[in-house]
Amino acid sequence: MKPTHVMDGYRVLDLSQYLAGPAATNLMVQMGAEVIKVEGGPHGDPVRTFPFSNKERRSAYFIQQNRGKKSICLDLKSPEGIEIVKALIKECDVIIQNFAPGVIERMGLGWDVVKDINPNIIMCAISAFGQEGPLAAHPGFDYIAQAYAAVTDLIGEPDKAPSMTMLAFGDIGTGVHALTAIGYALLERERRNNGGQYLDISLLDTYFHHHEVSIQAYSASKGKIVPRRNGSQHYAVAPTGIFKSKESHLVILALLHQWPVLCRAMDREDMIEDPRFKENEDRIENLPAMVAEIEQWLQAQDSDAAALAKLEKARIPVAPLLTVPQAMEHPHMIEREVIRTIEDPILGEFQIPGMPLRFSKYEVPKDIIAPTLGQHNDELLTTFLKYDAAKIAELKEKKVLFQKAV
Repeated sequence: MKPTHVMDGYRVLDLSQYLAGPAATNLMVQMGAEVIKVEGGPHGDPVRTFPFSNKERRSAYFIQQNRGKKSICLDLKSPEGIEIVKALIKECDVIIQNFAPGVIERMGLGWDVVKDINPNIIMCAISAFGQEGPLAAHPGFDYIAQAYAAVTDLIGEPDKAPSMTMLAFGDIGTGVHALTAIGYALLERERRNNGGQYLDISLLDTYFHHHEVSIQAYSASKGKIVPRRNGSQHYAVAPTGIFKSKESHLVILALLHQWPVLCRAMDREDMIEDPRFKENEDRIENLPAMVAEIEQWLQAQDSDAAALAKLEKARIPVAPLLTVPQAMEHPHMIEREVIRTIEDPILGEFQIPGMPLRFSKYEVPKDIIAPTLGQHNDELLTTFLKYDAAKIAELKEKKVLFQKAV
């Protein structure tokens, strides 16, 4: 039988909720893995109740991250619920959880227990700050880790309070980091046949990993370069920023060797040797003057499209600032399925981001559906634990199992 995708045949036990963990297992599902989503009863993953825009009270947020998973909803504080999880661990290649450090151990599902149950399993713990260190016990979400990682301080105008990002860079990025670690741990297990291992992945580590300039610049300069928020312009490389154009704004990123190219595209060759702008350090020192010259040229063009055409012809990296609706309607996004239309049996048709990982041998399945709470209770208990109908009915009666439609 032909594999459906690269992770076909792998089974993942997903005890995570909210976003970072589900983002990792969301990618796994789309790569063919069987993902069993264990939800704490009676309400399940808290994002099931995230803002509703529909009378069916079905969360599109939940659907986006949980399509294709099988839901089993348990009382994770009951001995019977924990025994079910332990039995499922025996059947899985990966277990992933994002409880606060110490919680999984108190549940009786720490790594010492898990590896005894299944020596070949890869266990991935996702948290805000990691499983050890002075901050480990603190509760945290994306924006909290972002603030500790000196990322928030770099966003916004220099004379105002820092700004908030409106995207989950930390959560999604941590999910991708977790996926990377899990994939290579599975590869190492297969190649060396030496069993499973424990992975400690954190939002803080992920955010720090995104500092491409700031950390080394401050350290190597012995503190002479102090990274700072600088509004619409980069503090260290110019021109790199957002410029007011005739109709809106354009992002222009002309790296060091491209300054003369940009000047020629603007019919301003005089600026190439202008001592205010000749070297990058000069342009940073005279940033307001440089910005004024570029914006004057942009606003003198017939339209933003005309300015874009001239800069693109010169191979200057440039982009319009698209709104969310504009990006969703862009032909490139549609053709590459960067934006994907899905069909949910309850919510109907709507759009979500597409699959960012592309493989020449496989297509992403299009017919995967997000589960209702506890939808697969009976199937999973019958298939893997060989429970009969009477046993399942007893667990429902004792409120160890929960199940409900929207």
